[in-house]
Amino acid sequence: MPSSSPRIRTLHNVAELRAQVRAWRAAGERVALVPTMGALHAGHVELMNVARTLAQRIVVSIFVNPTQFAPTEDLGRYPRTLAADLEKADAAGVDIAFVPDVAEMYPPGFVTTISLAGPALGLETDFRPTHFAGVATVVAKLLLQTGPDVALFGEKDYQQLQVVTRMTRDLDLPVDIVGVPTVREADGLALSSRNVYLSAEDRATAPVLHRALQAAAAEIRAGGDIAAAVATARAQVIASGFALDYLEARHAHSLAPIAAPEEGPIRLLVAARIGATRLIDNIGVD
Repeated sequence: MPSSSPRIRTLHNVAELRAQVRAWRAAGERVALVPTMGALHAGHVELMNVARTLAQRIVVSIFVNPTQFAPTEDLGRYPRTLAADLEKADAAGVDIAFVPDVAEMYPPGFVTTISLAGPALGLETDFRPTHFAGVATVVAKLLLQTGPDVALFGEKDYQQLQVVTRMTRDLDLPVDIVGVPTVREADGLALSSRNVYLSAEDRATAPVLHRALQAAAAEIRAGGDIAAAVATARAQVIASGFALDYLEARHAHSLAPIAAPEEGPIRLLVAARIGATRLIDNIGVD
């Protein structure tokens, strides 16, 4: 009978992580990194499943990164479910869970951050101005600490994916960034660790975000005006009880504003609050 004991190793410091990756490299094995903040769900597991098709070895990092939270945000109550996370990662065939503490990632005297522009400007940063500096810095550290061949990110955090992709290109980091399509509930709600915050009533309303994006995308594909389609979607979201941060049509790669389909591929992105929970989503138009 197969053993019920976990095969996954949990490492807490960079030196141990690098030593193990060096051993894999010496054996000619490819390495994939899946960066997470824990509270793993089926969307994270899908990242691990895709990673298994791209590399022989998988590292999942679990670190609730304080530098990407503003003082008014939910760092203190962000869900932390390490035991369950390790079980999920083990079942998905992950080799190492890298679980550093804050002092390991940001030792005393740490003062360096990455300065961003391009896809990091606007959308999320209009409401969370320091967010992507924290994301980019911790992701750069994880990439340098692990030295993977490939790193996987979910498309649900689409702006983050574009920021990380641009950063790795601009800094010549030797890693391929792979975006994995959003995993959704049957009613269309994008899986998120923050969905656990939704009340029953808010959970019933939450799929409106995806439906509004779908309707706008269909209108644009049918030749409708982009601005009009976006305005209709915004009205639908607000009428459903959301407090809307943004719902925008952007160029799918640069995230610059886009007014017509011939200007490039289109991505629709939304962020809105319902109750105490902030949700984000996005879909491609073409």
